[in-house]
Amino acid sequence: MTGAAGGPMAQSGPMRVKVASCVGTTIEFYDFFLYGTAAALVFPQVFFPALGGAAGTVASFATYAVAFVARPLGSVVFGHVGDRFGARPALIATLLTMGIATAAIGALPGAAVLGVAAPIILVLLRLVQGLAVGGEWAGAVLLATESAPPGSRGWAAVFPQLGPPLAFGLANLTFLGLLEVSWRLPFLLSLVLVAVGLCVRHGIAVPPVPPVPSGERRRSPLREVLARQPREVILGGLAQTMPFAFFFTGTAYLTGYGTRAGLDRSVVLGIGAAAAVLFGAVVALAGAWSDRAGRRRPIIVACVLAVLWAPALFPVIDLGGPVAFAAGLGVTLSIFALAYGPVGSYLPELFRRGHRCTGAGVAYNLGSVVGGAIPPLVAPALAAAHGGVAVGGMLALTALISLACLLALPSYAPAIRSAARSAIA
Repeated sequence: MTGAAGGPMAQSGPMRVKVASCVGTTIEFYDFFLYGTAAALVFPQVFFPALGGAAGTVASFATYAVAFVARPLGSVVFGHVGDRFGARPALIATLLTMGIATAAIGALPGAAVLGVAAPIILVLLRLVQGLAVGGEWAGAVLLATESAPPGSRGWAAVFPQLGPPLAFGLANLTFLGLLEVSWRLPFLLSLVLVAVGLCVRHGIAVPPVPPVPSGERRRSPLREVLARQPREVILGGLAQTMPFAFFFTGTAYLTGYGTRAGLDRSVVLGIGAAAAVLFGAVVALAGAWSDRAGRRRPIIVACVLAVLWAPALFPVIDLGGPVAFAAGLGVTLSIFALAYGPVGSYLPELFRRGHRCTGAGVAYNLGSVVGGAIPPLVAPALAAAHGGVAVGGMLALTALISLACLLALPSYAPAIRSAARSAIA
């Protein structure tokens, strides 16, 4: 499992496994980010033209939010496959599911052609996207971390965690290059990327599924994790409230906010692509830091910074101009990245191996519901009624929730991590 000579991980090579985990999450999140960018810039006019500007934006972000609700179900379905049959079949299934749904969105006629059926079909396809990305994350981080030595699992987990920043930059660059031609082309391009991802993932070997002890019956991974570790599921999930809220704010909401504030769409997308570089650098640094300082410390620091930054975010952006917008976006994504870098190693380490894929996936995607589904619904209305400062107050509240849950969870220091993992395996 750990890459001993002749073992299954050695046949693929640790770096190939890391690259495979990174390529897959990049493609999955590219598809996910495309929707967020289109929800901010295009979908209000294409699928909700009768609602007008503000209401159309609210409706568009509501369809964006439904995927976060579907993500926990995806983690259950594909986590079950991963715990029972191994990570590779689960990861290939999520990649195919996401690619087909994304391409279908790109081919979907708007409300002018299909009427009310267009937004209904859009919501259904968005739900399918949520199922796929909900099942992707846990399998990808386990693929990377279980091929790494105990003292470097934080660094190994960086590779799948780099998927979102790479995808955010790619989605912004693709929209920047193709939006004037057609908003549909970036979605249809997903089929090409999925083909690349399938080629990369098909040839990798994965750790074997642990055998069932003699005389025992294998229970459902979901039943197992809820019976044995419900506390870790709930607290681990709520600890992701701030990262998901900042994730949505930085990658989707601020895109629309910047254009409504008078910035040209090309400027907003260009700044987003540049911010993705900073985003990725902080993810890598935070993951490496977690190997030395323990998993929890970088996430706690991020939550404290989030409480301080959230009230200042929109006043900074409201100063106007590209520099203020770049500062607001860059700091927001950096705080998210500081928390996100260690999550890929922290959450799996909370769960026993027999249900680790399901446990980590359900916890991670529980956070997506609280932190990722609610803000898209609430933020436009809050901003319309009380201005951006109210949205900042909501973000500060999510950081306090995450901080309280993190303090109630254990932190495995480097000196005891290996023993702790052996004790829960």
